[in-house]
Amino acid sequence: MRFPTVFTRPATRDGDPAPTVIRRHTRFTRLWHWVNVICLIVLLMSGLQIFNAHPALYWGKDSSFDAPALSIRAMRGEEGEWRGITQLGGYRFDTTGVLGISGPVDARERRAFPAWATLPGPRWLSAGRQWHFLAGWIFAPLLIAYLLYLVIGGHLRRRLLPRRDEWRRLGQTLGEHLRLRFPTGEEARHYNLLQKLAYLLVLFVILPLVVLTGLTMSPTLDAAWPWLLDVFGGRQSARTLHFLCALALLGFFLIHVALVLVSGVANNLRSMITGRYVLPPDPIPDPSEEARDEQDT
Repeated sequence: MRFPTVFTRPATRDGDPAPTVIRRHTRFTRLWHWVNVICLIVLLMSGLQIFNAHPALYWGKDSSFDAPALSIRAMRGEEGEWRGITQLGGYRFDTTGVLGISGPVDARERRAFPAWATLPGPRWLSAGRQWHFLAGWIFAPLLIAYLLYLVIGGHLRRRLLPRRDEWRRLGQTLGEHLRLRFPTGEEARHYNLLQKLAYLLVLFVILPLVVLTGLTMSPTLDAAWPWLLDVFGGRQSARTLHFLCALALLGFFLIHVALVLVSGVANNLRSMITGRYVLPPDPIPDPSEEARDEQDT
């Protein structure tokens, strides 16, 4: 297995071991990452603007207005005031102030998602669609290029495909993540099993689904590729899957940012900007614990 390029810094004056710096991300990966960050933010916010034009989701080929799978709307309460109501199947939730009805108390606005979450902020469907298509036609070719880069360049096999011994340590890896204990030293050179599974799911399942379900919602492309409608069970099912995949990406993004913050924001950002990553040193063993272990043996 080929390891990343290693840069060793001079030893420190106080005798501490010199930190090891590796080249963790290639230039193409770093460029793809930051362009994708911008594209996905634009896609999400403009997609919410488009959703606001008809804030309901359905399964199947047609819109079953009386029985949506999900709807976000405004309804008048018993005293005549407007309330935001989010309905998921047969369950209703009052989401006033966040979904359905949002904005300052003295100037509530009836809209599914609030203005701060949409692009553009005002009600402007045509502009939202233009932003969405612009970011989409940048994002989709870059995704195809990156997947080909991973496969043809061997990066998929070397860095993302799980090894057999990693499956045996799945419980240990999960426990360390839940306790926010991150790998150090040699282990920090590579992605652990949870990272590999998350990246494989996002890169080869969720992101392709976002692209394909987005294409399925286009009447023009449906005429050229009618099989897309059959694959996803109709345009409305494709729209629902598109929305769910977007929520999954948002969840991945939030967890990813949180882990970057708690595992060393400066080191992680530097690796995604310059490519260089400082390996966290292995913890120095406690002499008392070593002595205790020798007594036990």
